[in-house]
Amino acid sequence: MGNNIRTVLLLGLLTGLVLVAGELIGGRQGMITAFFFAAVMNLGAYYFSDRLALSAYRARPVTEAELPQVYRIVRRLTERNHLPMPRLYLIPSASPNAFATGRDPQHAVVAVTEGILRLLDEDELEGVLAHELAHVKNRDILTQSIAATIAGALMMLARFAFFFGGLGGDDDRDNPLGAAGALLFIILAPIAALLIQMAISRSREFEADATGARLAGSPYGLARALEKLERGTARLPMREADPATAHMMIVNPLRRGLVATLFSTHPPTEERIRRLIGMLPEGGME
Repeated sequence: MGNNIRTVLLLGLLTGLVLVAGELIGGRQGMITAFFFAAVMNLGAYYFSDRLALSAYRARPVTEAELPQVYRIVRRLTERNHLPMPRLYLIPSASPNAFATGRDPQHAVVAVTEGILRLLDEDELEGVLAHELAHVKNRDILTQSIAATIAGALMMLARFAFFFGGLGGDDDRDNPLGAAGALLFIILAPIAALLIQMAISRSREFEADATGARLAGSPYGLARALEKLERGTARLPMREADPATAHMMIVNPLRRGLVATLFSTHPPTEERIRRLIGMLPEGGME
């Protein structure tokens, strides 16, 4: 629940940034225009996110005869938790990872790499698949699309100000920040939007971990899997991974580095494991 409240507050903060930017840069009309274009682009991404992501990672659909273990685990999880059976895909990559996409549980897709199937045992794989089903159950694709729409509108307003000289709405004298303050806001606001988006993504990962542990009935399989995946992806990053879609993976698929770590959409794996283990203090799962 705490992560859900945090997500709402972060989305509210993003919206506030857009409102301020709209008044400073293009007035109400500029803000509405930016929102319209951002919404159109992200609406397309929302409806076609599964096709785009699957194509980017060259994933292919697999039958139960090809991946009986994965089908058995996913069917067990969906039947136990009254969820629709998602479509299952295989990514031809030795790097261990997985992701889920789909705008709602009825259009869900879960994709796993060849590497993750070789690395994890059944309990660990169940924890990972439960985590991915949790993203679908929590409708995180919708949350991310809303955040992207708001942040996109803010970035469009900033570009408008830089390229067309829009600053201060109808009258610069009514601008409480002054021209210098408004210019500084225009520069910093898109950076703030990116950081807020990252915070939303991290919050949703924590929530998917907790929900996934409940779907699986235990946090230990996912905790062990995260430890293995962190080491595995650090040793063998995914060459096909792109920063635009890396946030979808259960762990960061990109090469490690100071900048990549600071701007990662994934929370630290050690913190994720700590929270998972902390779910069983004395009376079992809630």
